[in-house]
Parts: sequence; structure tokens; C-alpha cells
Amino acid sequence: MGSAVTPADDEVQGKKYDRRLARRLLTWVAPYRLMVVGALALLLVEGMLQLVGPLLTQRVIDVAIPHRDVGLATRSAFLFLGSLALSFACSYGDTMLTSLLGQRVMHDLRTAIFAQLQRLPVSFYDRNPVGRLVTRVTSDVEALNELFTSGVVAGLGDLFTLGAIGVLMLVTDWRLALAAYAVIPFIWLTSHIFQKSVREAYRDIRTRVAKINSFLQERLTGMRVVQLFGMERPELARFDALNRSHLDAHLKSITVYALYFPVIEVLTSVALATLIVAGARRAEVGTLTVGTLAAFIQLLRRFFEPLQDLSDKFNTLQQAMAASERIFSLLDERGGTGAGELGDGDSAVVPQTSAPHTSHRGITIEFDDVWFHYDRPHEAGDVGRTEASDAAAPEWVLRGVSFVAEPGKTVALVGHTGAGKTTIISLLLRFYEPQRGRILLNGVDVRAMPVESLRALVGYVQQDIFLFAGDVSSNIRLANPIDDEAVALAASRVGADRIIRRFPGGYGHVLGERGATISVGERQLLSFARAIAADPAVLVLDEATSAVDSEIEADIQRALAVLMAGRTTIAVAHRLSTIVDADEILVLHHGEVRERGRHDTLLTLNGLYERLWRLQVGVLATAPGPA
Repeated sequence: MGSAVTPADDEVQGKKYDRRLARRLLTWVAPYRLMVVGALALLLVEGMLQLVGPLLTQRVIDVAIPHRDVGLATRSAFLFLGSLALSFACSYGDTMLTSLLGQRVMHDLRTAIFAQLQRLPVSFYDRNPVGRLVTRVTSDVEALNELFTSGVVAGLGDLFTLGAIGVLMLVTDWRLALAAYAVIPFIWLTSHIFQKSVREAYRDIRTRVAKINSFLQERLTGMRVVQLFGMERPELARFDALNRSHLDAHLKSITVYALYFPVIEVLTSVALATLIVAGARRAEVGTLTVGTLAAFIQLLRRFFEPLQDLSDKFNTLQQAMAASERIFSLLDERGGTGAGELGDGDSAVVPQTSAPHTSHRGITIEFDDVWFHYDRPHEAGDVGRTEASDAAAPEWVLRGVSFVAEPGKTVALVGHTGAGKTTIISLLLRFYEPQRGRILLNGVDVRAMPVESLRALVGYVQQDIFLFAGDVSSNIRLANPIDDEAVALAASRVGADRIIRRFPGGYGHVLGERGATISVGERQLLSFARAIAADPAVLVLDEATSAVDSEIEADIQRALAVLMAGRTTIAVAHRLSTIVDADEILVLHHGEVRERGRHDTLLTLNGLYERLWRLQVGVLATAPGPA
């Protein structure tokens, strides 16, 4: 039970800075351009205010103190206090605007990602573990939030402050400025090494976070199995290994930061020492005033602060570029179930049309020579495996399946596990697309229909029931715009009202996650009521009575006799006793329809169906052996 996320899943791909990605990010910022302009304006003002203190210091030392001008010193002090107050107000406003900008963009992105995740086909989730997708919605979007709140906008402010201070230093005394600039190449080299080391550390952290998310999702979902088979200790050891690797990655990043900032401090101190030595000699001979030297010391400290911050902001930019690449890759993922999209083996484009029928009767389903295989994703270790070899020898799950299900009739699908029964249902609902053949509803190719229109015609009762955390009524209603009376009517028609009345809150009773607070049989009845509430044209039953007792099953069978009237029904059956009255039974074997007919007819063939029947009713041992 290893993690489904490989080490390469979340590595940084592409360039450190990608203009295409940057332009695309700006489209998400565009609705909030006024916030950006306001934040930049405040940062520019704050950068200019950084010059006030050194200029006032120079004037007080060179003018006020020698002339004992108390008034000038007092005015300078009040001006400095005013500049501090204004700088505080600008910093507060800038922080509020950039934080609001980041939160708004995060909200929009997460909404768009979730909407995209709902559009993507089931095949996408076969290839991508849930933990990785959770990382996209959480950690990757948070990385973009960091970009907007403390990255790009603040970085532009730092650049402006750096430029303003640098120009003032050159104008005040270019010789001292050059002496101060002498350590900049060493700062650049240190920052370059820092950026590379931190980029690798962050890459490791993201990869390990994705692994932890994937591991947790799988183990929490399968906690019953973990506890049932006594796997607590080995699973804890696996999680501890993942957690330890995540800790090690974080410690590596902490070590890099712990080395970087002291080195920058040392270089800053070297620059200050150089400045003091050079300035002291000139002050001694009278070519430099003490006030100018003191102002330069303040300017130098203010100069190196944004220079140091820019390296950290550059790392934020790199993280955001990597995160945006993964986010936009997800947003660009093709849905695969839009109208007009074809399987691999089709060459013609199916034009889009509307739903073939809008009433709840009269839908004819036809499978016309349908072939299908699942695309197996490339995995590490698939040496020599190519697309050409995949196409040459696909593992067909369905082979030339053809049948017709007419209104008011029931077609049952039976066969051993893996014969292709559930795959037929998945193709009908367009969770996947066939590579060959067609699936028609009233003569219209389902790929030419909007997916929403197609699925609105179908009431589907799954064997693996999924209920949402919420009340009973909302789980029956789902997206159907029906009132409480219609919900109660749907429940009563399948006998679910009897169990609902036993719940403490009735139809308002709140279910746990995945309906864990009620029994499997009760969940199945609720899912049946959910399917009937939409009054569908087509009923798809995937072993609809597998988890209910005989009494409830009899009630459901009586209700089905009424509900199937005029509707097209396809039933997947593992218990053959539930489909003995079906109008046609298809016996699937290794993806092919080997036998078809009614129950009595199939028994007389002495074939696959007759053998399955004997196995289930327990009379195989009494059957005569081969001649």
C-alpha cells in the first residue's frame, strides 16, 4: 500500500520565470487592478519616506548642532516623527491591500479549480491520486497567495526603495557610494547560492506534502481495513517515514536560511566598516562632514535591507511559477466528456445536438459493436513501452458488444467479476468513451449530446453507495428542484420512508460522512429513492438490492414493477434471482456477449448462464458429470 505520488509529481518544471505564466496570472489579478495600483502607490511613498531620516540626521549634525539651533533640531525631530507615522500608515494600508488581493485571487482560483475538478472525467481520477489534487487546491494556491501578499508587489516597492537610496547615495558622495557598493558582488553570489539551495529544499517539501496528503486520504478512507487486519503498526511506520522525510526537507530549508542571513549581516557589517574607515580619513582632513558620514551609515543600512529581501522574494516568485504551472495544467486538462469528443478509434466528428427526448418515457438505448479498453498510464519501470506498442496490443475490456434496450423493457447484464458489466454502464453515462463502435439514444450518438442532458435522463443506483454529509432530504433531492412532498413520495415508493421515520430527525436527520452513521442496507434504500426522485427516463441498477434483507428486497421488487413501466431499464446483477423476470439477459465473458435471451431459454442452453445459476442455487454438486 505505497503512496501513489512519485517523487517527480511536484518538482519544479520549466523556467524560473515564465512570461507566459506571468501574463496568465495577471488575468486573475486584472479584476482587482485598483488594489494593485493603491498598494504600489503606498509602497512608493513608503520608499521615499526612507530617505527622510538620513537627510534630517545630516542637517541636524552639520547645521543645528554646530550653530546650537534648538529650533531646527526640534523641527527635524517632529518631521522625523511625522515621517514615521506616515510610513506606518502606508505600511498598514499596503499590507491590507496586498492581503485582500491575495485572498480574492485565492478565492477565485479555488472556485475555478473545484469547478474544473467536477467537469473532469472519471478517467482523470484514475490517473491522479486525491492527495495530489488536494495539494493543488491548498498548497499551490497558497503559494500564489504568498506571491501577491509579500512577493511581487512588495518586490516592486523594494526595487523602488533600492533605486531611490542608491541615487541619493551617489548624489550625496559618489566616492562613499562606490566604497559601499564594493560588497554587492559578494551579496549577489551569496544570494544566488541561497536561491538554488532554497529552490531544491522547497521542491522536496512540496513533493513530501503531496505524498503525505495522498497517504492520509487513502488510509483514512480505508481505516476499517487497517484496523480489521491489524495494520496499525506498519501503517504508522510508513507514515512516520513520510513525516520524517518532510521534517528533513524543512530542516534543510531552515539550515539554508540560518546560514544566509548571518552571511548577509557580515557583508553588511563589512560595508559599514569600509564606509567608516574611508569616511573617517576624509572627515579628518575636512573633505567630508560628520553629518554626511552619519547619513551615509543610515542610508547603507536601508540600502541592504531591500537587497536582502529581494532574494527571499525571488524564491517566492519561483515557488509561485511552479505552483501556477501545476494549477494551469489542471485548469487546461480537457474534460473528455464534452459534446463532439470521440474515442481513439473514431475519425469523424460527431456534431452536437440536443437531448433525444425530454419526457420520461420512450428512450431506446443501442450499443452498436462497442469496443473499449482502459488507458493504462505510463509508470516508472515500463521499459520499452511506447504508444505504438499500446495501440498494437490493447487489453480490450469490451469486444464488439451490441444490444438494444427498449422502453418498458429490462436488459440484465450478468457474468463473472471483470466481465465488463460495470464498464457498459460507465460508457452509457460517458464516464469513459469507447474506442470503437457507437452508443445511441433514440438513434443519436451519446457523444453528440451535452453530458448534462444525457445524465439527466438516467437514474443510477450504484452498488458502492455514496452519501454526502448532510440531511436525508438533501441526499435524496441532490440537484433536483423538487419540494419536500416529492422527496417523501420518492422515498415511500421504494419503502425507504419506513426507515427514515425511525431516524431521530426524520428527513432532517443529519448523516455522517459517506453515510457512515446508518447501515449499508439503509444507504442503499436512500440511493434508490435518490434515483427515483428525478423521475428518470432510464433506470440503471448496479445490483440495486445486494445489501438489503429479503423483506425490503421484496418491497423494492414490487415498487420496481411500477417504476419500470414505460422506462428503459438496464440492470447489472450478481444475484441471478433478482433478474429472472428480465426481458433479455446478456451473459458477458471476457468482454464479449456469449449468450443472450430470457432466463428459461438460457437455462436450456446448458452454457455459461446455466452454470452460473447452478453455482448460485447450490445444485452443481448434483449435476451429472461429463460423459
